Amino acid sequence: MNTFSVTFLLMAALTLSVQIWLGLRQTRCVTNNRGAVPAPFDSKISLDAHHKAADYTTTNISLGILDLIIATLLLLCWTIGGGLNLLDNAWLALELSPLTTGVGVLVSAFVIGSLLDLPISAYKTFFIEERFGFNKSTPKLFITDTLKTIAISLAFGIPLAWIVLWLMQQSGSLWWLYVWLVWMAFIFFMMWAYPAFISPLFNKFQPLEDQELKQRIETLMQKTGFSSNGIFVMDGSRRSGHGNAYFTGLGTNKRIVFYDTLIESLSTEEIEAVLAHELGHFKHGHIKKRLFSTAAMSLVALALLGWLINQQWFYLGLGIETPSTHTALMLFILVTPVFTFFIGPIMSRVSRKHEFEADDFAAEHAEAEDLINALVKMYEENAATLTPDSLYSAFHDSHPPAPVRVAHLARKRE
Repeated sequence: MNTFSVTFLLMAALTLSVQIWLGLRQTRCVTNNRGAVPAPFDSKISLDAHHKAADYTTTNISLGILDLIIATLLLLCWTIGGGLNLLDNAWLALELSPLTTGVGVLVSAFVIGSLLDLPISAYKTFFIEERFGFNKSTPKLFITDTLKTIAISLAFGIPLAWIVLWLMQQSGSLWWLYVWLVWMAFIFFMMWAYPAFISPLFNKFQPLEDQELKQRIETLMQKTGFSSNGIFVMDGSRRSGHGNAYFTGLGTNKRIVFYDTLIESLSTEEIEAVLAHELGHFKHGHIKKRLFSTAAMSLVALALLGWLINQQWFYLGLGIETPSTHTALMLFILVTPVFTFFIGPIMSRVSRKHEFEADDFAAEHAEAEDLINALVKMYEENAATLTPDSLYSAFHDSHPPAPVRVAHLARKRE
């Protein structure tokens, strides 16, 4: 162990401790407010539904804390515990080319990590989601989804890993800049390809058949100057009782998607208001801003890796005996979350600002009351807590807390 080992251990312990503390704060806040539905929801959400949301939230927090502890232990096993070094030595013993060895290490680490995540994922699906009436999946569908996800990840991940490692090994000291360009091209490609080619492997997408709703949506889109490749209803109820709506895609592949559960639970006016909110994200350029932020942070991260890759203490401090480009990349992926956790509130604050702007746009092009009613229904149906802890929310919530968001919209209708 060296100084960096100690620093890493201290940061891992600090990050885990803060996350557990935040989780306990959230549990205490939600439990203490479980007895009564807070205003202004008391006339719209039943006490039984409020109890369900509180219990669902605290149960997920408990599982989340367990998952954090396991994840931290696995991180230590991969790094200081020598797990990655053991895997690397196993591949080095095969005496393959450096490029093939690197891809093999990265791919096998991904597969092992995915398999280790399965127990928690299965427990959440078949015990917690089942207990609260959300799970619609079956063991067969769960296994099929898992295999599809791994297969698709490998189909795209292996060529990407090959290109990235080749650039790291062959393109000189500015390799990180070339890798960044490849990474950004990959992100744009996935944004374009995902809705048309990947999502249909998991869900069925049917064109919206409700002509009245379709007409209202098309009118709203014309009024706001937005075009898409279609309005689709997704069979979300095949796996879960949760409802949602989203935009996806890029260029000619942009499409509007509603979960069938959402279509069934909201009125035409409420769906229009939800859509207006989503349109607000595009009209305010939030997607472009997030892409720019992603590009900037990726560039900084890769430049930092470009420096770390030549530092022996980086490898030795994290349990690697034989430095290489692929172990440097894998270590960087593993340990970066430990050192970046505390910028979470900044990212969440920016995201919540975007949500307020999208709500303002919706209030201008639809009725604020309709969006409020839609949100209240979604809070109830998704068992979202109405009484989150403010500090926990600052770290974890990309959307404003329910009372804050509804109060903001209520001022728009006055």
